[in-house]
Amino acid sequence: MVYQNLELGIITSGIAYQYSKEAFPEASVFKLGMSYPLPKEKISEFVKRCGKVYVVEELEPIFEEKIKAWGLEVIGKTVLPAIGELNTEIVRKSISGETIQRIDTELAKDIPARPPVLCPGCRHRGVFYVLKKLKLHVSGDIGCYTLAAFPPLSAMDTSICMGASIGMAFGFEKARGKDFAKKSVAVIGDSTFVHSGITALIDVVYNQGNVTVILLDNSTTAMTGNQDHPGTGYTIQGKKSEAVDFQALARVIGIKRVQTVDAYDIIGLEKIIRGETQAEEPSLIITKRPCVLLSRDAYTTQTLKVIDCKGCKACLKLGCPAISFKNNAAEINRALCIGCALCSQVSSFNAIKQIVSTGDNRL
Repeated sequence: MVYQNLELGIITSGIAYQYSKEAFPEASVFKLGMSYPLPKEKISEFVKRCGKVYVVEELEPIFEEKIKAWGLEVIGKTVLPAIGELNTEIVRKSISGETIQRIDTELAKDIPARPPVLCPGCRHRGVFYVLKKLKLHVSGDIGCYTLAAFPPLSAMDTSICMGASIGMAFGFEKARGKDFAKKSVAVIGDSTFVHSGITALIDVVYNQGNVTVILLDNSTTAMTGNQDHPGTGYTIQGKKSEAVDFQALARVIGIKRVQTVDAYDIIGLEKIIRGETQAEEPSLIITKRPCVLLSRDAYTTQTLKVIDCKGCKACLKLGCPAISFKNNAAEINRALCIGCALCSQVSSFNAIKQIVSTGDNRL
């Protein structure tokens, strides 16, 4: 905790701490590094030393209610919103009534938008490229693959909460019938599947559904920092453990149609997805490839080169940050490209070639 201005105190944590520091650099801030249990004595001391204390937290007033229950006088959701995300401007205006001086609006117009995007060479990209090509209804889930909802992939129709993809796809089948199910899939990551997808899959089998589930197995919990999970064979402390066998698990709960395919094999992916969506029984497709962030060097064994681009822009449909379009031709940024070769598979005129190398193609 830092005492700067004892007239204004702020209790906060996480991203709300950054907003608070930017909004009130002069304030005394008590940053909570651990949200439970709250350090009662230290917080009490902080509140008593400050003139007026605000609790800045997103959504529900968890900290605020606990602190008030101790008999301490703090201000929170009476001025700060309980709905939606906070930002620096909201925090400043809620507490002081003042607005933050924004950058010149004309200047802002010249700043290009940079929406979030899947990593260069992401193993999810080919899966969603195929799903869009087949024009399937995609029930999505929570993970970095949720970014496939954005253009140019635009291949995810729902994303509600962890584990919802399978249950929602099954619900659509019950509401719309088997023909609709043949035009639909559920996608879920391996970590999310272990967390809350297995029970939904059991429900599909038990209630005789026809849902096609695509399990995006990238051997990690990529979205939150590459933590291990029961499917990786290691504990969260990195100790060797038993790994969940997804194929065996599917068969044990009653799924007879289980296939595993390389996530970078677009032709194989399309063939399997076409076949499984037409089956009148539940099926599980496991797309295998580790997250590129686990070991980038394992992928950099080949260089991709644009040979004779015709300007068709087919490769741009992948939405890979390593591919740009300049002077009416595709261009590959070797500093970003990992050599996954997805672009060479979708190139309309075979314009992107793989050149095998033994070094790192980023150099």
